Amino acid sequence: MTLFDLPAPLAERLRPRTVAEVVGQTHLLGPGKPLTRLLDSGRLPSLILWGPPGVGKTTLARLVAGEVGSHFVGLSAVSAGVKDVREAVLEAEARRGRGQKTVLFLDEIHRFNKAQQDALLPHVESGLLTLIGATTENPSFEVNPALRSRARTLVLEALSKDDIRVLLERALTDPRGLEGVRMEPEALELLARLADGDGRRALGTLEAAAVLANPVTEEAVTEAFGKHLPAMDKGGEDFYNLISALHKSVRGSHVDASLYWLARMLEGGADPLYVARRIVRIAAEDVGLADPQALRLAVAARDTAEFLGRPEGDLALAQAVVYLALAPKSNSVYTAWKRVVRAVQEGETLPVPLHLRNAPTELMKGQGYGKGYAYYFDDPAGSFAQAYLPQGAELDLYRPGAEGWEGRVQERWRKLREAHGEGEQETEN
Repeated sequence: MTLFDLPAPLAERLRPRTVAEVVGQTHLLGPGKPLTRLLDSGRLPSLILWGPPGVGKTTLARLVAGEVGSHFVGLSAVSAGVKDVREAVLEAEARRGRGQKTVLFLDEIHRFNKAQQDALLPHVESGLLTLIGATTENPSFEVNPALRSRARTLVLEALSKDDIRVLLERALTDPRGLEGVRMEPEALELLARLADGDGRRALGTLEAAAVLANPVTEEAVTEAFGKHLPAMDKGGEDFYNLISALHKSVRGSHVDASLYWLARMLEGGADPLYVARRIVRIAAEDVGLADPQALRLAVAARDTAEFLGRPEGDLALAQAVVYLALAPKSNSVYTAWKRVVRAVQEGETLPVPLHLRNAPTELMKGQGYGKGYAYYFDDPAGSFAQAYLPQGAELDLYRPGAEGWEGRVQERWRKLREAHGEGEQETEN
């Protein structure tokens, strides 16, 4: 390194040199674990490494290639294309002629489109290339099934706080790390918590904090770290896991969990109006007629969030979430609607009985349209006695729940069914 060269970032300098130096992932690298068994066999299949940022996917790929004596070619799907893959293939063919295998590492493989991923297939299938793809996205959705079937998917986990502590302590003691830098124990604990399982972020923050103070203090860590934004990929699996957790927590009437998942989404950068739409859906789907006011309040919260924007509008969403979590629950309309849609799509098309049809012309009256219709307010008994479905048609769609408003009108629902000659049905709780 010359006077004008900049040193590599701390995370790069401390990159493990052997599998034994890897921190975390003991479910893959412990004794008898999947990756350990593969390396012991000396045979490395194609792999998909799926896990969050900063957990060592690239490092692990380099190390396992070295463990089996293969040449390592690293590409990033952000900048590489089919041309780069062809060059890697030519290099692999040349090395195979000299008796050496090639591992092609493709970082962020989910960014390759279907055609680009398909270009890898023949070379993976022939064994010319051993592919190791790394992704933060769910391979079930982002990696072609044909390519996925030729590779083994290994799930990497976010580093624990203990793992992060090990990395930070290594950075302070390893000759490749921060020589002469000390760190207050409270600062180390703070950074281990803030890192959210991302080792690269932890080391980058430590390097920046060491410029601000030595020994590194909590204040230096806070300043170097910047604003703490909870981890969330707005287009990826984490996003949908969080919205699912919010929905199910409200449905389960757990107020604190509902507020927590709402805050995780909003502070993580989710579109407030997307969240608001889900809140409106919860009001209709899970609270329903147990509390008819819930839908009105949810729509008002959505309008308020749009009108005020962030952060003021967040309070309206929080208010709606608390209200919905505390509200009685009913999915009776939701399930009734699914039943009727299925009946319409799959059943026979039922004609409208003549007495229920409108008759605006004499011709239609002559055909019997509207004949014999009993107007409820003139003839309540006749209104109940007449049929509202064709003769022989039987539908069992709506069944009120036992909570809230529906619980209070169950008796009226039963009497109405009896008046229509339909008898009693079991209610849903």
